[in-house]
Amino acid sequence: MFRHEVRVRYGDCDMQQVVFNAHYLAYSDDAVMCWFVARLGQRMPEFDCMLKSVNILWHRPLRLGDVAALDCAVTRWGTSSFDVLIRGHVAGEPSFDTTIVYVSTTPGAANAVPVPDWVRAALGGDEQLAPA
Repeated sequence: MFRHEVRVRYGDCDMQQVVFNAHYLAYSDDAVMCWFVARLGQRMPEFDCMLKSVNILWHRPLRLGDVAALDCAVTRWGTSSFDVLIRGHVAGEPSFDTTIVYVSTTPGAANAVPVPDWVRAALGGDEQLAPA
C-alpha cells in the first residue's frame, strides 16, 4: 500500500464549506501519480496509461484544514487494464473511495498494450485494499 497525504485548502471548498466534488478526483490523481513516481522511478517514461472509468463513493466530506491520507493499491490486473483503489480517510475515519480503471498504453499514444511485467511487479506487491 502507498500513502499520500493532502491538506484541504480554502480554495478547495465550496459554498457548503466542504471540498468541491471535482477535487476528490484531483486528490486521487495526485496520489496515483506520486505512487507511480515512487515505485516506477526512472522507468516512468517507459510506461503510460489512460483513465478508462472512475467511480467515487463518499462516506463523509472533507473540510478546510483536514489532512486526508490517501491509500493506493491495485485491486485487479487485466491484460491491458488495471483497477486502482484510492481510499481517503481523516484520522482513520473513512471519507471517500475512488476506483479508477486504467488502460496501459504506448507512451505518448492511445494504443492499448499489455501492462508490462515490471510495472505489475512494482505496483502489485502491495497489501490489497478491499473495495468498500
